[in-house]
Amino acid sequence: MKTRERVFSRFERFWHWFQAVLIIALMITGFEVNGAYALVGYEEAAGWHRACAWVLIWLWVFAIFWHLVTGEWKQYIPTTERLMAVMKYYSVGIFDHSVPHPYKKTVRFKHNPLQRIAYLSFNIAITPVIWITGLLYMYYNDWPANWGLTLGDVALVHVAAAFAMLIFFIAHVYMAFTGHPPMQYVKAMITGYDDVYPEEKGANK
Repeated sequence: MKTRERVFSRFERFWHWFQAVLIIALMITGFEVNGAYALVGYEEAAGWHRACAWVLIWLWVFAIFWHLVTGEWKQYIPTTERLMAVMKYYSVGIFDHSVPHPYKKTVRFKHNPLQRIAYLSFNIAITPVIWITGLLYMYYNDWPANWGLTLGDVALVHVAAAFAMLIFFIAHVYMAFTGHPPMQYVKAMITGYDDVYPEEKGANK
């Protein structure tokens, strides 16, 4: 039997939505910096891109600290248990409203196996590359001469990571509307409350 519980804390919701706004701003300004279109001009777009990047970096740093202190980092520990069932659900069962989700969300285990892998990949693969290449790009005039790096190489990796983030963002938005009803997951991230199952010993590990 499901009950309505607070699943997402106030900070989690703030972090989620503020991060989303910053990533959208970075994508818009980043594409303009790379010449995809002209909205405000290169200099202004580059300035906004750098400003949003610094705010996002500090937000990420604080979010990492929060996850470590609260123990919420455990939500991202990958598991293969029920992974295939969840993948089958999202590829086939999701189109049949009579098919229940194979993962029983609880307050302690709120991310299913596929979400854990996706979020962990975002946090340990895409995010660090964006950080490192972005900072290298901003401070390329201070590079030691013996590094052997070129600005073009760093820019290429940074743009590739940015496209990976864009793909993740699109997939995340799509998945956000796959609940029953469609707005279920979005509402949960706004209010913090969602329908969850009671904790069961050994479940969802």
